Amino acid sequence: MPGFVVVGSQWGDEGKGKIVDLLTERVDIVARYGGGPNAGHTICVGDRRFALHHIPSGILRADVLCVIGNGVVIDPASLLKEVGALREAGVKVEENLRLSDRAHLILPYHRGIDIAREEAARDGRLGTTRLGVGPTYESKAARYGLRVADLYDEATVLEKVRVVAAASRPAGAALPAELDAPPEEVAEEYVRLGRALRPFVDDTARLLNARLDEGAVVLCEGAQGTMLDLDHGTYPYVTSSTSTAGGACTGLGISPIRVDGVIGVLKAYSTRVGGGPFPTEQDNDLGRLIRERGREYGSTTGRPRRCGWFDALVARYSVTLNQTESLALTLFDVLDGFDAIPICVAYEHGGRRIETLPADPGVLRGCKPIYEVLPGWKSDTSSVARFEDLPRAGRDYVAAIEKIVGCEVGIISTSPQRERTILRPKSRIAHWLPPR
Repeated sequence: MPGFVVVGSQWGDEGKGKIVDLLTERVDIVARYGGGPNAGHTICVGDRRFALHHIPSGILRADVLCVIGNGVVIDPASLLKEVGALREAGVKVEENLRLSDRAHLILPYHRGIDIAREEAARDGRLGTTRLGVGPTYESKAARYGLRVADLYDEATVLEKVRVVAAASRPAGAALPAELDAPPEEVAEEYVRLGRALRPFVDDTARLLNARLDEGAVVLCEGAQGTMLDLDHGTYPYVTSSTSTAGGACTGLGISPIRVDGVIGVLKAYSTRVGGGPFPTEQDNDLGRLIRERGREYGSTTGRPRRCGWFDALVARYSVTLNQTESLALTLFDVLDGFDAIPICVAYEHGGRRIETLPADPGVLRGCKPIYEVLPGWKSDTSSVARFEDLPRAGRDYVAAIEKIVGCEVGIISTSPQRERTILRPKSRIAHWLPPR
């Protein structure tokens, strides 16, 4: 199996980092295809905890090449800081990290307009990370963005920085002063950052295609989740890139025929960050208990996540869009202490039952979840190594998800630790990725 995609199946923050890290034991390359520093992947190895933002989760495996594709937007100073932190932790970076020369760059003006818009919106805020990701994708689409390849022509850098600076003026609002430096200063700084990035820069589409031709196994790592996809998510409360599996092709420069399978990652419950409709949200003591048990705070911003019960409509929609063939169910142990565990199997809106996700956010906001309530297992699953050793009610919960979503659950994560994961031996994931 030359290439496969790991994609978020909810609103992001599903624990993709751990799953990618786990699977990289059996692959040659991990390639990130979308998003920017707004995507935080947290990985626990022993007693050490790594928070990654730009760099693919495979970086903790010394023999795995990590690629940041052309579909990712880069804050060069933040990326270099991330590289430095990994170096200090003893993680090998120099030989096994490559950055696309076609990736677009986040400028201070992009961050400034992101902040200014959110502040001006007040009640209508999207809940962005305020890191300039959305405005950078806007510059890219409008064809005046600054790319990594541009950093090595000083005249081009200054010209493009001036254009971005002129375009980044939100109506009725000023940029924060610290993010509104003269273009000449910003251009000089980015040329310096470009020199520091130079050892990592490559034509990564050429690299990936060459390695695939040689038989390398490539894991395409998504950022955010399906419900935040620009086209298919809960628009306008979405990210600015393609976070579904299809984004792997455009975000890395590989053909769809290179992708032989899709693995979806979802939590045993639901969370989301920022604004937007969330039918199963529990804005109460139950939701706060899930948050504390799951340590549901953003890896990038530290914001508390909104928490609720598992939404099968969201999961089924994601499986359909991505043609997911196997699921990784994460944070299973967070549900260990509950007497009863609801699964949302449909919505009620205007007196009628809905079993598919509506496109209108106003309709979705007015939907009430219809639950099927399963008994809890009330026992510690954090050290369980085999599916057969899970409590009966836990196995029944997994089976109920498989039935209503229409997809197998091949992995069950019972703890943040790398080794505390159940890989079901008869699953497609186990078949795709035999031990190296």
